[in-house]
Amino acid sequence: MKIWVDADACPNPIKEILFRAAERTGIALVLVANHEVRIKPSRHISFMRVAPGYDAADAEIVKRLDPGDLVITSDIPLAAEIIANQAQALSPRGELFTADNIEARLSMRDLLESLRSSGVDTGGQAPLNHGDRKAFADQLDRIIKRTEQDNG
Repeated sequence: MKIWVDADACPNPIKEILFRAAERTGIALVLVANHEVRIKPSRHISFMRVAPGYDAADAEIVKRLDPGDLVITSDIPLAAEIIANQAQALSPRGELFTADNIEARLSMRDLLESLRSSGVDTGGQAPLNHGDRKAFADQLDRIIKRTEQDNG
């Protein structure tokens, strides 16, 4: 398994958790963005800069991922593509997107987008908090352990 990060909008505390996990496990971690992203110097961590443009990082991740890889993203349409390619998608808040929940998440996203475009203030997401970071770290650990068990 390789871990890909949609790094354009990934919060720094989540990147730090990922850096520690890559060092601890030796799993390859690749951050993909259309702007410079600071990474921890490591043989397990790399950065891929893509050309500017809407969804350029998303397209590059989808192009390069393999079944079983893990992608960190809060982008619901990207998560749907990842699942369609038999990979895993995890939000920075610790929500594991699955074939069972992605359609509902896409519908909710579309509804909220429609409301916003008609002028309704939908509020937006709260800032990342300690509980979100813990939920992410716990879910990441479960995924890594399951992958290690599956690979013997």
